[in-house]
Amino acid sequence: MKDSIPNAPTAQRMTLEDLPPPNTRRWVIRRKAQVVEAVRTGVLSLDEACDRYTLSIEEFLSWQRLFDSHGVHGLRVTRLQEYRNTPQKPEGEPH
Repeated sequence: MKDSIPNAPTAQRMTLEDLPPPNTRRWVIRRKAQVVEAVRTGVLSLDEACDRYTLSIEEFLSWQRLFDSHGVHGLRVTRLQEYRNTPQKPEGEPH
């Protein structure tokens, strides 16, 4: 099971008001995870998220891949290189 997003509302209740403000410049793991979850649950489209937060599609997709592969903690910038060099585990194996 993936790590849960700290202090996040459940997916059914997430709204734009629950997301980081559009002028966010400091991307802690919780904020990245909230944006990934918002796109997954349809609160924002990929294009809306990228426009709202001035992200490239590639940057957002890297957050999504890291979250899928390593959970919330994979979104830490200090771990980025470590995770990029780690082969992904097949589905069903513990992380």
